[in-house]
Amino acid sequence: MSAGDIALVVGASAVLLVAIVLCIVLFKLGRTLDETTVAIRKAHEKSDPIFTGANTTISHVNAQLERVDGITANAQAVTGNVSALTSVFTATLGGPLVKVAALSYGVGKAIKARRRGKGEVEGKHVRRKRRGGRP
Repeated sequence: MSAGDIALVVGASAVLLVAIVLCIVLFKLGRTLDETTVAIRKAHEKSDPIFTGANTTISHVNAQLERVDGITANAQAVTGNVSALTSVFTATLGGPLVKVAALSYGVGKAIKARRRGKGEVEGKHVRRKRRGGRP
């Protein structure tokens, strides 16, 4: 066996070893791709019920939002009615009530001032009598 034959055997062995390693890598890659395909298929099969449930939930949410829309519209109408009623009340009764309140306040103040004036005069008179009996 010459050196060329030995080099040929070593080269053939290296090629055989690389081929075996590549076969193992390709075999494992094939298994990985098969598992990935199975996982994708299972995810696809299990996602259908999730999407169906999500569609049902969205439909219920939309129905509730429509109800809330109606409630909001009714509350807005009530607010407008209360505002109009307040304006009517203020225009018809507000002015006269303010005038009556001012009049009653003024009359009450005048009565208190008048009572205070009489009491002071009587109080002075009583005090003078007690001090020395001077009129």
